[in-house]
Amino acid sequence: MDKKKNKTFWWLVIASVVVAMPTIAYFISTILRVKKIEKATIVTYTAFGIDIPANYTIHGIDISSHQNYIHWPAVKAMEIKKIKIGFAFVKATEGLNDTDKFFKFNWKQLKEDSIVRGAYLFFLATKSGKKQAENFIKTVPKLEAGDLPPVLDVEELYGVKPALMRARVQECLNTLEAAYRVKPIIYSYADFYETNLGKEFNSYPLWIAHYFEKEKPRVSRDWSFWQHSENGKVNGITTNVDFNVFKGDSAAFRNMLVK
Repeated sequence: MDKKKNKTFWWLVIASVVVAMPTIAYFISTILRVKKIEKATIVTYTAFGIDIPANYTIHGIDISSHQNYIHWPAVKAMEIKKIKIGFAFVKATEGLNDTDKFFKFNWKQLKEDSIVRGAYLFFLATKSGKKQAENFIKTVPKLEAGDLPPVLDVEELYGVKPALMRARVQECLNTLEAAYRVKPIIYSYADFYETNLGKEFNSYPLWIAHYFEKEKPRVSRDWSFWQHSENGKVNGITTNVDFNVFKGDSAAFRNMLVK
């Protein structure tokens, strides 16, 4: 083979490899995804692995891409001492542009497996509240009857003064409420809420995080959901998961849902 033909041959080889790379990458990613799903499918536990607060009848979890693929039928089927997973909050967006890479999968599967679902926005105090809400609305364009209201997850100041953070939070809440025609839920840690949010947002339903409490979270205002542990174990989930309870009976829970 002369030099010219040899050069042409190798250019053809290189071009073929470049063209094939997306297909090869997709094939490899599909194999890895299937393996991760299979791994979630066979994960089982003999118990939830945490103390479950007494006197609550409706229990749930919240998840994000940290939990990787979840086998939702196994989550739905798990029942220990008459305690089942009745709802799940899933991360949808963070800040202005980020979308949780497992949101679409989780959102669809929750609907198919008849688990009450809710979506949350992880709030960055350094960014526009309105634009963060718009990113969430683009990702979750519609809430259906039976879904939970949208959640605004506010956990840190990121160096922003509390007054400015509150203004951006309010802007975000207003935009979400205008889009979905339902009052959003605020999620926060007990200390952070009382120090940086407080009475200004007392008209919004509250989902409060407060660990190592046996009966209820220590917070001065009324609340709807309590995240009581971050170390729960559930069939179909390969990592630890946050556990929550709803304050109220099944009628109150139904009244909380989007109509």
